[in-house]
Amino acid sequence: MARVLIVGAGLTGSLCAALLRREASSSLRLTVWDKAGDSGGRMTTASSPHNPQSTVDLGAQYITCTPHYAKIHQSFYDELLAGGILKPLISPIDGMVMKEGDCNFVAPHGVSSIINHYLKQSGADICFRQRVTQINLRDNKWEVSRETGSSEQFDIVVLTMPAPQILQLRGDITNLISECQRQQLESVSYSSRYALGLFYEAGTKIDVPWAGRYITSNPCIRFISIDNKKRNIESSEIGPSLVIHTTVPFGVTHLEHSTEDVQELIFKQLENIVPGLPQPVATKCQKWRHSQVTNAAANSLGQMTLHLQPFLVCGGDGFTQSNFDGCITSALCVLEALKNHI
Repeated sequence: MARVLIVGAGLTGSLCAALLRREASSSLRLTVWDKAGDSGGRMTTASSPHNPQSTVDLGAQYITCTPHYAKIHQSFYDELLAGGILKPLISPIDGMVMKEGDCNFVAPHGVSSIINHYLKQSGADICFRQRVTQINLRDNKWEVSRETGSSEQFDIVVLTMPAPQILQLRGDITNLISECQRQQLESVSYSSRYALGLFYEAGTKIDVPWAGRYITSNPCIRFISIDNKKRNIESSEIGPSLVIHTTVPFGVTHLEHSTEDVQELIFKQLENIVPGLPQPVATKCQKWRHSQVTNAAANSLGQMTLHLQPFLVCGGDGFTQSNFDGCITSALCVLEALKNHI
């Protein structure tokens, strides 16, 4: 039974795991490792420590599907809509630019429910707080080392973390990446920003006419969403939750600052935009060092194969584009590259 390790439990990683389980002609033992404490990657959903049903999307807010991808990725959208994992976005988002033919969807249970759907389908062994440090060749297998715990051997490795994190890996992998591939990986760039989630007591009223709002005139805040309202879910038992995304310039400037200091700065600016907000019962501040891909690897065709025997491949939005369909495209390209090896 071939052992496959997928590094990264975001959208590309979880989808690779689900597609491999569906397509593999032989039985595979799938393992997913992620350095975070939970699944989701940049589609993560945080819960209030006081009420796990009160959640906030700290990464992707909603999914925009263009007519082109509605056709070529129809089966993916149909499956998620049929399962109630996605539903049309009907709540008002102030300042949202809509293009003709586009459809927007929200995840009623939070965007990480999409990731969890695919991970469940995959039947993979999922381990969190596993930061991969080295990848070495040992007896025609990959010996993968992590920060904590012993190293393990795999027949196939799929890397779906951001390109800068691939370049930080030590061991034999550093010699396996060609000069051309290294240049491609180094050319991938990302925007940086912070997200601040605020959780409120049940019965709290946030009296604004919108569910989400793009801000154009503030140096710190770019987007605000009242997450329960965005998902069109009102409950007397669950308090409202709010998420604030900062501007990229603010994120870049304050990238190495403490989250406590950043949180205080965001609160000050928030008071100017939504005055008189009550005190939240809990907060969650998330630094997105690698938020959205601003420049993808050129001519990578959705994936980058680093080694054939044993197989080592990279995937993710750094090889396509930074959205839901970009991750689907990459996962399909990784699957295509793997087909002769599973």
